[in-house]
Amino acid sequence: MPQKRILTMQDLSCVGRCSLTVALPVLSAYGIETCVLPTAILSNHTAFPRWSCLDLSEEAGRIMAAWRENGFRFDGFLTGYLGSPAAIDVARACFQGFSEEGAPIVIDPAFGDYGRLYPAFDRSYVAAMGELIRSAHILLPNFTEVCFLSGTEYQSAAPPAYMKEAVVRLSRMTPAAIVMTGAESGGQTGELIYAGGEFTEVWTPLLPGRFHGTGDLFAAAFTAAYLQSGDLAGACGEANLLVSESIAATGDPRGCGVNFECALANLRNRPGETPAEHPNPSAG
Repeated sequence: MPQKRILTMQDLSCVGRCSLTVALPVLSAYGIETCVLPTAILSNHTAFPRWSCLDLSEEAGRIMAAWRENGFRFDGFLTGYLGSPAAIDVARACFQGFSEEGAPIVIDPAFGDYGRLYPAFDRSYVAAMGELIRSAHILLPNFTEVCFLSGTEYQSAAPPAYMKEAVVRLSRMTPAAIVMTGAESGGQTGELIYAGGEFTEVWTPLLPGRFHGTGDLFAAAFTAAYLQSGDLAGACGEANLLVSESIAATGDPRGCGVNFECALANLRNRPGETPAEHPNPSAG
């Protein structure tokens, strides 16, 4: 089987395991040729008190021009933290100009959590993301992003029924299958998958603590597993397993994410398995 080639577009944070410093090694570990388009260079992720940011939207135009001359095409796309409306325009141009036939587009909106937008984002960015998700085949929002995009009031302890209503409302804005991440209920966390007018739920035990970058880790592992299997629920289970193992291997993260490096090493050392063949104990 020919090796898949994916393009991931997100920022490069020099410190703090997130965005490209997570997506590139994880996708590569799953045997996927991973190409990158950095949308910005940050000194560190924006959960720290201070950061610097260099927007690369202008350079992206020159990068894409070279790609056109070289005839590059991609078998799939994953977007994460894009950083600006201009970078959203770049992502749209990449979808239109460099897709192999049938290439899935996976969009992680990556603009907020816990009912708030990340620093440096505002409602205009949310509106621009609302336009971009019309191009998606799979959307990976958390509940905060579902609420902002769909115009739903955020509730910090929303029951699954309320979250599902918001997901259905969001589905009217995009043709994508929606995989809402970070749902919590009864001591479990997981995903609410809405595809073909029906919900599928995938749950795993909720681990204590809050860790930066787990959404980016989930998105990369999910995308890798989905490209290999085409199974939404199975890809969620695979990603949940990697995230759980990464959290378990993490001591004091000090804001620098989880120890996914150790989890990737374990991934390769499991006897008799390829990365996409792990058991899926969390699918429900």
